[in-house]
Amino acid sequence: MQVLKFLLGIILVQLITAILIYISPINFDNTTALLQLITPLFFVALMLAFWFSSLSASFQKETEHKLNSKFAKEREKLKVKAERDKIKVVKEAQKEIATEAKMTHAKANFKVGMAFAGVMGVGALFIFAQLVTVGLLTLTTTVGAMGGYYWRGKRLANNTKLKELDIIETKVIEK
Repeated sequence: MQVLKFLLGIILVQLITAILIYISPINFDNTTALLQLITPLFFVALMLAFWFSSLSASFQKETEHKLNSKFAKEREKLKVKAERDKIKVVKEAQKEIATEAKMTHAKANFKVGMAFAGVMGVGALFIFAQLVTVGLLTLTTTVGAMGGYYWRGKRLANNTKLKELDIIETKVIEK
């Protein structure tokens, strides 16, 4: 489209030049006749130069605007993609943390269960070894600890906050 504007200007200058040569005197011997031809052609060329300068500046601004809008769109796409990738990485990290927490809890629960089973085995051994009182005491303590552990686990699973005991500072009384 811009080429047509430039072509129109060139054709217009050629047409004006042809008309001026046609209406000018045929005799170019004196400088006055030559000045009568060159002066309007100079002003026509000057106007055409300003016109072409204006066209090229307009074309340059239009091109810069198109490029800026294209870069703005590309920048916005990159921002959106970066935000999506960030969300994806955060979700993956949270999923990995949750998986590791489950594994850690499972290992801890297994270790606690093995400890309770060992203590109950010791209590059963005491009973078989004719130490009934110590054996029963060991078994009831183990069952009570397992019940407390189970109760605390249920409260944590239900997201109820455990009330922490206030720490009371004590002073040693010296005589």
